[in-house]
Amino acid sequence: MRSIIILILVFTAWQQSHGQNPIVTTPPDTTALIFNQLLQDTIRRDTTETPSSVPAGNAQLTAPSKYYSLIKPNAITRKGLFTVHKVDDQYYFEIPDSLLGRDLLIVSRIAQGAAGVRQEYIGYAGDQIGNTIVRFEKGPSHKIFLRRISYQDNAGDSTTAMYNAVVRSNLQPLVAAFGIGAYSPRGKGSVIDITDYINGTNDVLFFSASSRKTMHIGGIIPNMSYIKDVKSYPLNLEIRTIKTYDESSSDNTFTLELNTSIVLLPKTPMRKRFADRRVGYFTERYTDYDVNPQGVKVVSYIKRWRLEPKPEDMARYRNGELVEPQKPIIYYIDPATPKKWVPYLKQGIEDWQVAFERAGFKNAIQAREAPDPEVYPDWSLEDSRHSAIVYKPSSIANAAGPIITDPRSGEILESHINWYHNLMSILHDWYMVQCGASDPRAQKMKFDDDLMGELIRSVAAHEVGHSLGLTHNFGASSTVPVEKLRDRAWLEANGHTPSIMDYARFNYVAQPEDSISERGLIARIGKYDLWAIEYGYRYYPDIPSSEKEIPFLNGAIIEKMKDQQFWFASEFSTDDPRVQTEDIGDNAMKAGEYGIKNLKRIIPRLNAWTYVPNEGYKNLNQLYNGVTNQYDYYLNHVTTYIGGTYETIKSSEQIGPVYSVVPASLQKDALSFLNKHIFQPPVWLLDTVILARIGQNATQIIAQSQERVLNSLLSYTTLTRIAEAEALNETRAYRLINYMDDLDQYMWTELANYSTIGIYRRNLQRYYVDKLLDLSKNTSAFSDADAIIKNKLTEIKARLKKAIPKTKDAMTVYHLKYLEGKLASVP
Repeated sequence: MRSIIILILVFTAWQQSHGQNPIVTTPPDTTALIFNQLLQDTIRRDTTETPSSVPAGNAQLTAPSKYYSLIKPNAITRKGLFTVHKVDDQYYFEIPDSLLGRDLLIVSRIAQGAAGVRQEYIGYAGDQIGNTIVRFEKGPSHKIFLRRISYQDNAGDSTTAMYNAVVRSNLQPLVAAFGIGAYSPRGKGSVIDITDYINGTNDVLFFSASSRKTMHIGGIIPNMSYIKDVKSYPLNLEIRTIKTYDESSSDNTFTLELNTSIVLLPKTPMRKRFADRRVGYFTERYTDYDVNPQGVKVVSYIKRWRLEPKPEDMARYRNGELVEPQKPIIYYIDPATPKKWVPYLKQGIEDWQVAFERAGFKNAIQAREAPDPEVYPDWSLEDSRHSAIVYKPSSIANAAGPIITDPRSGEILESHINWYHNLMSILHDWYMVQCGASDPRAQKMKFDDDLMGELIRSVAAHEVGHSLGLTHNFGASSTVPVEKLRDRAWLEANGHTPSIMDYARFNYVAQPEDSISERGLIARIGKYDLWAIEYGYRYYPDIPSSEKEIPFLNGAIIEKMKDQQFWFASEFSTDDPRVQTEDIGDNAMKAGEYGIKNLKRIIPRLNAWTYVPNEGYKNLNQLYNGVTNQYDYYLNHVTTYIGGTYETIKSSEQIGPVYSVVPASLQKDALSFLNKHIFQPPVWLLDTVILARIGQNATQIIAQSQERVLNSLLSYTTLTRIAEAEALNETRAYRLINYMDDLDQYMWTELANYSTIGIYRRNLQRYYVDKLLDLSKNTSAFSDADAIIKNKLTEIKARLKKAIPKTKDAMTVYHLKYLEGKLASVP
């Protein structure tokens, strides 16, 4: 505002200096028009960039009016959670006293995205931009306060002194204040003017701070923003607004349509189910100051839908009969979804029904197409009462299943699964690369609808699993013996992984001669998934509390874990070679051998498979990159064995260690695999027909993979893990000195008979020497490695000196002399 005053003073002085009276109205000249535009721009900047210019509620200072003086006869009134009145352009909430102090969940979404401002994963219709819990409370001086609520701390019993101490130290913030415009006719409610609060910008009804940052949301432009509608339903309100913002990273403006849902949370929260690390669920958590009198405890409980038998069915449920829940889980399919994919998405949702039957419920999860808006105009995809698979017209190749939960109990209230259109392109490429050798249907650029539909169904089931509360289970696929992945009958019965929540999408081990069907190639819901849903959703009417469930559930988990295929491992157990993305089978070396066999079959056929008339070689380039990426996955799966540690989470009642070193024999096998498939150059990748069409550098293709592997094998982390494992378990571990000897031997096989060293091996050896030299300067943190590496460099230097005069190939001699020069400073 200061800038406006300065401009006015400057302009006034200019008028006076030109003999003009600033009070007299005169026809605008060009200068005045320019000034006026500058003034308006400045006003807009000041009103949009200054947060304090947006009222946190309203500034009413007068005493309340009479009800019918405020709510005039021409008011449009809608009854529901709150009664909503529209009087001319003003909106009023009539809040009953019975809802004061009740927890309200606010979820904000984009109803219509703005053109040209979408970021990678946000900015599309249906995207969530805010999520918080609030309460309306009556204050002094005829005010209603809005308080934001969090549930990070808890002190248990409200009658204890500890409870009072926690409450005193955790006063929840007030975020808005509203003057009461009138009291309800019977004195059991308060009317507040909500217009300014909705028309403004705040992180309660609209963008959260993180969403503002991600989408580069600047200030709001008030004269291009307005309330479109406010609807009230029995348990929720839906607010539609048009918002125009400055873009914080540019001078652009953009307009969005936003939907804000205000939902009444249950007065009595659902019973919690405490989390267990041996079954993978997303969790809510809080710090409890009361459960442990000698400290604090972080209490975690799982996120799950509220599934309970109907009271009249409780006896049947107790007897083990399947019953329908009081409220089933219903997912709607976005009307924007191409019709031919709708049946497959619905199947991906309802495939979970068999899992809920294990928990005692039938028809517990249902898929429906969204209602026709012309028949049901009040039905909205953004309404937080509805869960949906939302179709995004996007070039992003992804899908995601976020959930909204009640933090008091972990109850999932709704989920909007984001389905990005371009996901189908990456599904096509993955399946062609991993299963093209086994499935002739995958040997072309456009899959038949039935094949693509089954790929869609599998991904939909995975994302729905997330929206049911399940996390990734990256350990599941490692429980399947590799040879079973080639057994048609076994795969028909079990699938190639016990969990669709693993990233074990397709069976790349199966060979063409195995004649494996679709059921053995594409991931589907498995044994672990059935058990995980039973663990999370079975209702226990005869166990009186969540705490009493713990020993019962612990016993059930221990019993299940006797079968390895019920094992869960978090994706964050990064040191465990069994817990990897995009791997299958119990032995990565064996699985990688089969996988590489299939890639060798694909490479010479790739040009024909990717041919599309009247197009260039973009498809060929894309699928060739898919092959090299898949090959790198196989190398990485094996590399993780070196210095690896198994982690098997157990309760104190289970015998055996939680952590154990990967046996030395497996680590040696891993190093031998790497020698065969990357230290010895994979020239099968260098198809001249392909490279002549896509223009990639053959030397670089192999060198990049070699460098990635050596960076891992000679990283501080890997060497430290090997040394630590040796210190703890000398008989079982791979000794560091033996590991370095084996690796070094694989590097210099040509020096045994002074043979020619090819270009790909020369690159490998140069990088190996460089890595050792770097390590020799920075290994003080682990003295054994320091001694071994410096001794190894001395050995290499002597070996080079001996080999140079006996080697005949000129380029090999130059190479060895070059390395000898690098090692000149080594004693």
